[in-house]
Amino acid sequence: MPTTEEVTLLDLWASPFGQRCRIALAEKKVEYEYIEQNLADKSELLLRSNPVHKKIPVLLHGGRSICESLLIVEYIDETWPSPSPLLPADDPYARARARFWARYIDDKLFDCQTRLWKLKSGEPAHEQAKEDLVQALTTLEAELGDRDYFGGEAFGFVDVALVPFTAWFHTYEKFGGVVAEELWPRLVAWAHRCKERNSVAMAIADPHKLYDFVLFLKQKFGAK
Repeated sequence: MPTTEEVTLLDLWASPFGQRCRIALAEKKVEYEYIEQNLADKSELLLRSNPVHKKIPVLLHGGRSICESLLIVEYIDETWPSPSPLLPADDPYARARARFWARYIDDKLFDCQTRLWKLKSGEPAHEQAKEDLVQALTTLEAELGDRDYFGGEAFGFVDVALVPFTAWFHTYEKFGGVVAEELWPRLVAWAHRCKERNSVAMAIADPHKLYDFVLFLKQKFGAK
């Protein structure tokens, strides 16, 4: 496996999916080239590297492309096993459980937050988006429980998958009146623990800058 060949990440600063990849690369101390993408004018490199979905993030390693953020994080974890694994190395059940919750985040949380900012406030569909968002994060907080991290004492795969979305808490409050500190105090405390890690602090977006970006997206794509 080409562990020492050139590594490049095609990404967008605001993408929680790309931030996952940056966190994983930093955890593994992998040096890489970061190439910011303009999704309104996609580069030939992006289109060539991900011809099926034409989306970021894309990891290029030794000239080969890996797409879809959870697959990229797993690839990083397997290709650079040191200094510590993100998925439990010797526990198939724990690995399966971690993959389940990471997929839950993608299937439930991202859809809710997209509907929250796209839809018109006060309408039934917007209220449903808010309800779905609250339920998804309440379910994730219950899964975290009283543990330091989702896998227990060590920062791992589910933490990497979820922590970029904590930068959206400010946006949830602005668009849905959802106050994270009141509804999910354990998730907020967990997020602060994660942000003490340099890999996380350097990767996730500034919440206020992200909110401004979402305002731009709503003006362009959201309900009027």
